[in-house]
Amino acid sequence: MNTSQAIDLLKRLIATPSISRDEAAAADLVQSEFERWGFVPKRKGNNVWAQAWPYDKAKPTILLDAHIDTVKPNVAWTRDPFMPSVEGDRLYGLGSNDTGASVVTMFATFVRLAMSEQPYNLIMLASAEEEVTGAGGVRAVLQELPTIDFALVGEPTSLHPAVAEKGLMVLDCTSHGVAGHAAREEGVNAIYKALTDIEWFRTHRFERVSPMLGEVKMTVTGVEAGTQHNVVPAECRFMVDVRVNECYQNKELLAEICEAVECDVKPRSTHLNSSAIALDHPAVERLVEMGRVPFGSPTMSNQAVMPFTTLKLGPGDSARSHTADEYILLSEIAEAMEIYYALLDNLQIEKTK
Repeated sequence: MNTSQAIDLLKRLIATPSISRDEAAAADLVQSEFERWGFVPKRKGNNVWAQAWPYDKAKPTILLDAHIDTVKPNVAWTRDPFMPSVEGDRLYGLGSNDTGASVVTMFATFVRLAMSEQPYNLIMLASAEEEVTGAGGVRAVLQELPTIDFALVGEPTSLHPAVAEKGLMVLDCTSHGVAGHAAREEGVNAIYKALTDIEWFRTHRFERVSPMLGEVKMTVTGVEAGTQHNVVPAECRFMVDVRVNECYQNKELLAEICEAVECDVKPRSTHLNSSAIALDHPAVERLVEMGRVPFGSPTMSNQAVMPFTTLKLGPGDSARSHTADEYILLSEIAEAMEIYYALLDNLQIEKTK
C-alpha cells in the first residue's frame, strides 16, 4: 500500500460520517479494505481488526490501534466537514487529523509488515467510541484478543513518542448543611462548607510529581446550590476535573481525596488511568535513535483503558483536533508510513510472562 493509496483511503473515511457510536459505515469501509488486501477481519460492534499472519503462541504480540470515530463538527466549520479537499499540502476534513491519518498510515504499515516474517504477532485494530470512551469501543474488544505485549496507539503527536499520558477522574462532590430562613440565624449554609473543600481542591499539591507529566491537576469546573434567595441551602454540589499523572492509580488518588475533604465524593468512573512506558523499552529507544523526542501527553486516548504496555505515536498535531477546518498534511502521512515501518520492522520485544 503506497502513500497515494493511503491518502485515497483517508479521503473515503472523511466522506463517511463516523460520529462516536454511529461508526457502522466507517467500520464497513475498513472491513472491506482488510478483505481487499487479503486479510480475514473480525468485527465486534463497530470495531474491526485483523491478524497479519497466523498466530504463533511462542511470539509476543503487538497491537496497532487507531480510532475511526470523530466528534461532531462544530458550527465554525467554513467548508463541508465530510467533503475531503486538498489545498497544497493540506487535506481538509473531519477526522483527518484525529485520527484518520493514524488509521490509514497504520493500515499501510500493517500491509507492508505482513509481507515478511516478523519476530512477533501483529494485529491491526480500527476501534470505535474513543472520543466518548464508550463501552462499545476498545474495551469491548480486548477480551477477544490474545495477550497483548505492546500496543502502538495512533494519535496526533507530531510523530514524537508520548511516553506518558495523564488519566482522568471526574468527581461529583456534595457538601451538606441544614436549611433555614436567610433572615434569621438559622441553618447551616452548605455553600460555606463547600468553600473550604473547594479551596482544598484549588491549593492542594500531591506529593508525587512526574518528570514527564508534572503534578496531578485538580480543577473545580462547576458549582450548583440554592433554590431561592431567602433559603439557606442545605446542599451544595460541585464537580472536579482531576488529571492524574502516572505516579498514581485513580483509586489510590480517590482514597486520598476522600480522606482530606468533608464533602461526599463520588467518581463517575475510576477506569481512565494514566499510563507510562519505560524509556529503555525497545520501541522508545529505537524512536530516540531516529531523532524522535519523548514527551508527556496531557490528552487521553485508548491507552487509558489498555492494561498493557502502550506508546502513543502518530501523524498530525493535537492542537488541530476537534477544531473547525481540521486538516492533516499529506507530507505527514508519507513521513508516518516510513517512521511506523522503521520502528516496527524486526522490533524485538519481550513476551509477557
